[in-house]
Amino acid sequence: MRVLSGIQPSGSLHLGNFFGMMKKMIEHQENHELFCFIANYHAMTSVSDGKALAKGTLEAAANFLALGMDPGKSIFWVQSDVPEVQELTWVLSNFTPMGLLERCHSYKDKTARGIAANHGLFAYPVLMAADILLFQSERVPVGKDQKQHVEVTRDIAVKFNNEYGEIFTLPEPEIDEEVATVPGLDGQKMSKSYGNTIDLFQDEKSLRKQIMRIVTDPTPVEEPKNPDKCNVFQIYRLFMSKEQEAELRRRYEAGGMGYGEVKEELFVTVRDFFAPYTERRNELLANTEELRRILAQGADKARHTALKTLRKVRKKTGLAY
Repeated sequence: MRVLSGIQPSGSLHLGNFFGMMKKMIEHQENHELFCFIANYHAMTSVSDGKALAKGTLEAAANFLALGMDPGKSIFWVQSDVPEVQELTWVLSNFTPMGLLERCHSYKDKTARGIAANHGLFAYPVLMAADILLFQSERVPVGKDQKQHVEVTRDIAVKFNNEYGEIFTLPEPEIDEEVATVPGLDGQKMSKSYGNTIDLFQDEKSLRKQIMRIVTDPTPVEEPKNPDKCNVFQIYRLFMSKEQEAELRRRYEAGGMGYGEVKEELFVTVRDFFAPYTERRNELLANTEELRRILAQGADKARHTALKTLRKVRKKTGLAY
């Protein structure tokens, strides 16, 4: 099965990125045909600083590779290194009803939070559709907030296929209900936009500071606590086996345990979990030429697949003459 997903390099990666997408993608490369990219075109909707975007792109690639992305088992590239995606975006724009984009929750949510409305933000789902359809993706791992965009992709693909024949594979969203929405420090979805993240690969002092900021209720230490309503528990459980989660639940319900105690345990768990990957990440960032070589090879492989689809599109639409 062909699986595809991408991640934006807009700032530091966090636990929501890791559990919501990165970990899943790294696991997929063992059993499926994996296409994974750094979505730097998408990041331009929120990052206007060119130096920051370039730096973030290399760091995102280094993070993925350090955590286990294997270029020998997957196709791993930077979105802008495959320009065919922009050509397909334009073609698909001509098959995308305005009403379809106007109904997208992500656009409405972002503009409601004060993000300036522009064409890039509005047409974001069309670029995402091009990412998915260009590679004939069958499955797209996403969080609940991105499910609608996969549905939009299917709608566009159906409209195009009805016009020209079965050119595009209709993708299915893959949502892991256990980690579909990783909670942030305030209980909302963990997101850089909300400023509520626990970041990967940071120093111990900064990590402890973020974890200690997790919002909890005022239940006294001696009283039982409800783990299902606790942000600390919801994050901590992501690192646990079912048996460990059941034991932590028992401690919550028994009383006598303070939130500060659990936060300290979570801090140690997060620190120790990512420590082994830090050395590899530092090696990659110290040798950016090697990192760029890995990404260039991935882009070559991605373009080989992309061109197969685009040749069909050009022929059917009359762009090939």
